[in-house]
Amino acid sequence: MAQMTLSRFLIEEQRDKNVISHDLRLLIEVVSRACKAISIAIGKGSLAGVLGSAGSDNIQGEVQKKLDVISNEILLDANEWGGHLAGMASEEMELPHVIPNRYPKGEYLLLFDPLDGSSNIDVNVSVGTIFSVLQCPEGMEPGEQAFLQPGARQVCAGYAVYGPTTLLVLTLGDGVNVFTLDREYGRFVMTQENVRIPEDTREFAINASNARYWEPPVKRYVDEMLAGKDGPRGEDFNMRWVASMVADVHRILSRGGIFMYPIDSKTRAQGGKLRIMYEANPMAFIVEQAGGAATDGRRRILDIQPEKLHQRVPVILGSKNEVERLASYHAA
Repeated sequence: MAQMTLSRFLIEEQRDKNVISHDLRLLIEVVSRACKAISIAIGKGSLAGVLGSAGSDNIQGEVQKKLDVISNEILLDANEWGGHLAGMASEEMELPHVIPNRYPKGEYLLLFDPLDGSSNIDVNVSVGTIFSVLQCPEGMEPGEQAFLQPGARQVCAGYAVYGPTTLLVLTLGDGVNVFTLDREYGRFVMTQENVRIPEDTREFAINASNARYWEPPVKRYVDEMLAGKDGPRGEDFNMRWVASMVADVHRILSRGGIFMYPIDSKTRAQGGKLRIMYEANPMAFIVEQAGGAATDGRRRILDIQPEKLHQRVPVILGSKNEVERLASYHAA
């Protein structure tokens, strides 16, 4: 049987299943081509002089890596002229990117974190691109307000992992599929279909250096895991922490686990650590479509009404039973 390429998969989703529109299919294909270009740039590393700091800060006040800037430009340049977008928003830019008047405009809004985990670039650890697609509300200009929709309204979300292989993980709202980049032919080929996250797990991911700032429910939960067989859970757990959300979430998608970046006394003033529009919403959509759960500790992430483009939220996601256990500790 012929390999199921990303292009063929999208055409069949459009033509045979009527899951997506023609314009959404084109949009996803353009994003996938941009991810290929980012993968090539990352793969060259020092050979192309793309490692290290860009000497600037983004809107979040974070130091930008050269590849942050390059990846952002690749995504903007690839998507602005195709006629399928009303506008774009990036973690790296303060305001939405307006489609130039010389190009036709479509009905979709694209949001992205062009290079998640870029602090790991210089030590050759996996990084990624996260993206989310919304429909622009009818009759509304594609300014900031148009983007402020709950994650449950996403029509598509995905991420690319740039590791030993480049993977594209995609949901159209009817399950999660994984595509691997065949570098010789320059195409993404389906390698996992209808991915499911195990409901139970013995792995957790959290930045343990923040333990002194955690709320009591999180401290209770992690302490129980660290107690292992001698504690109330009666079994041993392993901790994994890459500090690249894409890499940590992809491990959970592959074999289960729980990822936690909870609210704590250090991040409370800003509402949390991760951005709802560029990280929390797309990852929560993917995780839920794979049978997992995603919460901020007190609310389902996809139900949160965003109030601003760069809003931050706590994120707890992964294997359903563990996420629900930690949520129950918050509710107690």
